[in-house]
Amino acid sequence: MANNNDNSVLGDKDLYLFNEGNHVRLYNKLGAHTGTSDGADGTRFAGWAPNAVAVSVIGDFNGWSRTADKLSPRGSSGIWEGFIPGVKNGANYKYFIKSRLNNFSAEKADPYAFRSEVPPKTASVVCDLNYLWNDSGWMSERGSRNKLNSPVSIYEVHLGSWMRVPEENNRFLTYREMADKLTDYVEYMGFTHVEFLPITEHPFYGSWGYQTIGYFSPTSRYGSPEDLMYMIDKLHQKGIGVILDWVPAHFCKDDFGLYEFDGGRCYG
Repeated sequence: MANNNDNSVLGDKDLYLFNEGNHVRLYNKLGAHTGTSDGADGTRFAGWAPNAVAVSVIGDFNGWSRTADKLSPRGSSGIWEGFIPGVKNGANYKYFIKSRLNNFSAEKADPYAFRSEVPPKTASVVCDLNYLWNDSGWMSERGSRNKLNSPVSIYEVHLGSWMRVPEENNRFLTYREMADKLTDYVEYMGFTHVEFLPITEHPFYGSWGYQTIGYFSPTSRYGSPEDLMYMIDKLHQKGIGVILDWVPAHFCKDDFGLYEFDGGRCYG
């Protein structure tokens, strides 16, 4: 059973900003985050499901049981949370949600997860992000690079089709393989920015990323979140800006996705 939220990481200010719609670092509070509670190592889970009457975490660690690790509601915020001892970085999980609407229930991927299983698998993955950036030069200069009177030439890229490896069953490149090849090409061609077609996780490859199941999990098709960070870092080190396509809708109707997340139009 998940611990209750007596030691919640969501303070009154977090809830205030959340209810206002102005919490710009919500990914640090919701989702799955490893830590310690009452001296035990584990993972704290938190998610928003305002139409739910019950939410539990199912995963490798409890045999995907829908009753073993129930979360608790945080007042009237619609947020459900709890700490599960023993759950480690790399664990696969989903939320089982029972709604007050139309007897709806479903097993859902975590909209705030930092990592997902490689499709066609669909679980979220507990992920501690750990990357040391080396782009301080770019970060200190990017304001001047993005001024209205600064030159801008954008190279749009779909990661899965920009370059393939024909001798290996025509596979696409990984984030790390792409890092040097793409950076060298963009620098040689004189582009100032790279714009990636949506890279958030998506079940249908043919959508080119336009059917996201979460906004914080880069697709695992090409590697880990740290691998993506490495690629962006390489581009920044060469003075190349990175633009990520953001898709506010186009939700797939797969049972595990954002569509009717808690039985209602929770995410759109």
